[in-house]
Amino acid sequence: MSSIKSLAGQTVIYGVPTILGRFLQYAMVIVLTRIFLPPQYGIISVYYAYASFLMVVLTYGMETAFFRFSEKEADKDSVFSTGMISLLLTSASFIFLTGLFSGSISAWIGYPEHREYTLWFSWILGLDAVVAIPFARLRSQNKAAWFATVKMINILTNIGLTLFFILFCPWAWSSHASMKPLLGLVYRPDWGIEYVFIANLAASILTLVLMLPMILRMKWRLNNKLWRKMLVYALPLLFAGLAGMVNETFDRLLLRYLLPMSKEMAEAQVGIYSACYKISILITLFVQAYRFAAEPFFFSHAREKDSKLLYARIMDYFIIALCAVFLLTMLYLDDVILRLMIGNKFREGRGVIPILMMANIFLGVYYNLSIWYKLTGKTIWGALLSVMGAVITLALNFWWIPLGPDHFIHGYIGSAWATFICYGSMMVVAYLLGQTYYPVPYNLKKFAGYLGLALLIYFISANVHISGMAPRLAFNTGLLLVFLLTAFFVEKPGPVKTPD
Repeated sequence: MSSIKSLAGQTVIYGVPTILGRFLQYAMVIVLTRIFLPPQYGIISVYYAYASFLMVVLTYGMETAFFRFSEKEADKDSVFSTGMISLLLTSASFIFLTGLFSGSISAWIGYPEHREYTLWFSWILGLDAVVAIPFARLRSQNKAAWFATVKMINILTNIGLTLFFILFCPWAWSSHASMKPLLGLVYRPDWGIEYVFIANLAASILTLVLMLPMILRMKWRLNNKLWRKMLVYALPLLFAGLAGMVNETFDRLLLRYLLPMSKEMAEAQVGIYSACYKISILITLFVQAYRFAAEPFFFSHAREKDSKLLYARIMDYFIIALCAVFLLTMLYLDDVILRLMIGNKFREGRGVIPILMMANIFLGVYYNLSIWYKLTGKTIWGALLSVMGAVITLALNFWWIPLGPDHFIHGYIGSAWATFICYGSMMVVAYLLGQTYYPVPYNLKKFAGYLGLALLIYFISANVHISGMAPRLAFNTGLLLVFLLTAFFVEKPGPVKTPD
């Protein structure tokens, strides 16, 4: 239990910047969409969409390789320096080549007149990739507090500078002429979205500065033999990450082109689906915080005698937490969550939220199960499982999106069910393969029981109609307590028997 409590405590610490950062980003969307016109905000969205894919490429699985070989190799400093030098070389090459061909790249993206955007983003991505290994080392050393502190500094710097440049500076420039000479040192009134990118770049530079003491203290040597082993281990994770991005984002791109309606109507459907998808990400936030703590935890305990029993026990608590987040969202959806997170015009898509929430539960379980191929070094299975998921995602979306409204599964409803089947299939296959290569005695009855109870409680809430917000919230809170108390009594340790 002490190990599990330690993992839970670190998950909470990692969760603070993860959850707070995401909510601050939501708040920034509200600000930016009121300041910039849709075409301008579209440019921001395009660059960040490319950034999500490129970050997978630029880190190419080296974080997980670092955890693996830090536990496997006696010389941990050599693992750190080898991983660092590898990312430094690839990031520097990326920045140099992007600068060399920035004009062509900008034209290919569709913004030939703004090659500076491409240059800035090459530095943002390159710097963020370089600090990936230092962040991984903090996690491996259980320095969750410093990890969370640096992440929060990054987030607050980014948001603070963005607000300074796009809100304060224009107001001061137009209202206080005496401030123009001073503001003119850092502010150009003809710039707009440029400052969104500049604020991000400044935050990335500051993050690197905060990590420099750790980087400069390392012994600068590249172990070629170790580097080759780390690459063999890591590269399948690169393909797994790219396929995973297809699973996470491609349905929204396909909706725009496959829906049998006008472009404007299709974009409206994409907007409704995307807004509802963001609510399902509440589970993903918990899973992300958990993964920050769990990955180094699993590697550090891999050699212990009862490690597999520990992993199975952790899964029990993980399932409880996922189901609790599911119920916290669904039981208060209409009265609280929808009112806070999305506007009236987007709420017609609320039917996909429970489907996407369950899909993300499956994804969370899959991430927990996937430790078997990372511990055994069979990372090729991670790539194959993600590619399998990508094939399912693409096939079902191409099949279901174009169907008309007379079909039960069509449009974004089809996309939601495709996500559900994709992640469910990945979870099942990962479990079956794991029991072959690295059997862990997971309690499937508990998994089915907790999931079934959560769905039953949601079904009761959805079909018992109570008028008035206060009585409805009280009733749903009672249902939530039923789940939590059931989990408490099931997991409560029995009395310790002492020998006569």
